[in-house]
Amino acid sequence: MTAILKKEFKSYMHSVVGFLFVAVMIFFFALYATVYNFASGIPYLSYTLSSILLLFWLAIPILSMRILAEERKQRTDQMILTAPVAVGEIVAGKFLAMAAVFMIPVVLMCAVPLYLRRFGEVPLGETYVVIMAFALYGLACIAVGLFVSSITESQVIAAVLTFAILFVTYMMAGIEDLISSTGNLLTKFLSIFDFQGRFVSMASGILDLTSVVYFVSVIGLMLFLTAQSIQKRRYSVSVHNLSMGAYSSVTVCVVTALVVILNLIVARLPERYTNIDVTSNKMYTLTEQTRDILEALDEEIDIYVIQDENSADSTVAQTLKGYADASPHIHVTYIDPVVNPQFIDQYTTGSMTANSVIVESSKRYKVISYQDLYETEIDYTTYQQEVTGYDAEGQITSAIDYCVSEDMPKIYMIAGHNEYTLDAGFQTAIEKENIETETISLINYDAVPEDAECVMIHAPESDLSQDDADKVIAYLEKGGKVLITTDYAGIELPNLERIVASFGMTLQNGYAVDNDSNNHYQEPIYLLPQVAYAPETEGLTGAYTYLLAPYAQGIGIVDEETEEITYTKLLTGSDSSLVKTNVGSAVKYTYEEGDIEGPVCVGIKAERAAQTDEGERSVLYVFTSARMFMDNIDMAVSGNNKKLFSNIMGTMAGHETSVSIPAKSYQLEMLIVSARDMICFGVVMVIAVPVGLIITGIMIWLGRRKR
Repeated sequence: MTAILKKEFKSYMHSVVGFLFVAVMIFFFALYATVYNFASGIPYLSYTLSSILLLFWLAIPILSMRILAEERKQRTDQMILTAPVAVGEIVAGKFLAMAAVFMIPVVLMCAVPLYLRRFGEVPLGETYVVIMAFALYGLACIAVGLFVSSITESQVIAAVLTFAILFVTYMMAGIEDLISSTGNLLTKFLSIFDFQGRFVSMASGILDLTSVVYFVSVIGLMLFLTAQSIQKRRYSVSVHNLSMGAYSSVTVCVVTALVVILNLIVARLPERYTNIDVTSNKMYTLTEQTRDILEALDEEIDIYVIQDENSADSTVAQTLKGYADASPHIHVTYIDPVVNPQFIDQYTTGSMTANSVIVESSKRYKVISYQDLYETEIDYTTYQQEVTGYDAEGQITSAIDYCVSEDMPKIYMIAGHNEYTLDAGFQTAIEKENIETETISLINYDAVPEDAECVMIHAPESDLSQDDADKVIAYLEKGGKVLITTDYAGIELPNLERIVASFGMTLQNGYAVDNDSNNHYQEPIYLLPQVAYAPETEGLTGAYTYLLAPYAQGIGIVDEETEEITYTKLLTGSDSSLVKTNVGSAVKYTYEEGDIEGPVCVGIKAERAAQTDEGERSVLYVFTSARMFMDNIDMAVSGNNKKLFSNIMGTMAGHETSVSIPAKSYQLEMLIVSARDMICFGVVMVIAVPVGLIITGIMIWLGRRKR
């Protein structure tokens, strides 16, 4: 086998064919990489590789057409057929020679992502999986070309047949749609020959082991069929040959059946064993929050997708498969609105967009619009809407919890004192926790409503009345839960401070600053506080996980040793933090006379026994940076502030696990590539390297001819 491998590889490298193949592959790869990755700044190599798959139609037939057909035509195959070499070794040697030529540009592709990292973040896991998929696709095409070359002595026929077969495998998905948009037995059979579909399943960021097994089994089957084709020519026409022919046919049928059975078995395995999510943000992997909720599920949940399965959003479908695998109580059904137009009338009187999702239990149902599964924003450079986040898991998990909940907790937002309004992202976080909200003015109530699960006072710019403060304090004494945020404006708020003082705390008037560069962002007034371990901070205490608290006040505790009240300092500054009390005349961020020395607390949870006979606990949360609960501040720390807020809401609502799961960023930031770097890459890889390879191939070929 080694001798045949060396012979065939040298044959390619001593002719124009091998160098031309490598040059063409590099040229088109570099051309599309220049356009997509360098000029457009796209960090994903899948765009580039998907665009050059069509090269396999042309390049592979040229590479493989002569490998066996020419030897058969020139009768040089008789030397190999009569040699004491196993047929399998002959086939393997020739295949590996072509594979070695093919892998030259593939190895070069592997270096490009490392080079692109100079210009920004590149998802290496996704990138190398798609390169592996590209390589497997190419090797499968080479195996097909080798087999076709073994059944004819005409290079032209071998090239045309290989081109036709590879073209059909590339277009198979479209052919299936033409036959039936909903799928039938014929389309399921034709999907066996769908090479591109297997590539696409891995190009989306999933290491799909079923696709890997498929490509490997196709390669193995084609090599086996090639060996059988050669084996039959080793014998002259005789009775013995007829028996060998029968034996070969039976063997081919058995091996083909085994390959089909192997793929069917692998396809039936749960996707948690066959699909490995390699995306940088774990796009297709359910979070621990969702898994905890699904493990506790004890009633049946039906999830309906308003679209036929073949045309459904592949990303959403992958997510729903994760739900079905994670719990036997989850049942996913695809409803084709064309075939069953009356189905949606059970859930809405209006229209429903394709790919919308309905989650239903025996208690209630919830409709999730397809638009809500993705977060979008306007790109003001093009004034077009672009997808920025994927929120399917957050929406579906929230809907499941909503459908199984016995009742809905309610939070009252206090108004009437120029309070801040929650930004849309934080309002959505409350909704995803399945908490109802209502804004009220306490002047219209004798007390805080009895159905209040919790009360939020969000950064009032004017003080509460004494009566309003008394109502909140009375609510706390009965076991209520209150969240207070502040935004220091240099004014006194004695009644608000009286609520805080009822739990033995004070608001330190002034701005909190932190002079430790590890604990602030750009300026010491933008705190990156240290986060304590607590249920409210679950998932936020890891390395390089930050919360941003700008323009915070400090929180003082009158007596931390008291046994009556339990304090949990959720967010604190470093030992270098302090509170600048004389804001107007301060000249530096370091300590000046009159400042309050740290460590500064900017987020706290205080608990004490309620004045009831039911063993309840009163809870008061105080966060002195209201701006940390704004969307623009939250974006700077990748949604961590919102996660803290969701955890607090879930804790106050009595959720053992927060059901508000943040949307996952849909794409990485674009690469910032200078024009010089783009031009250099284009000149070298698109022009210099391919031209150099072709000239080298021609010179070697001419040199051999002269000899």
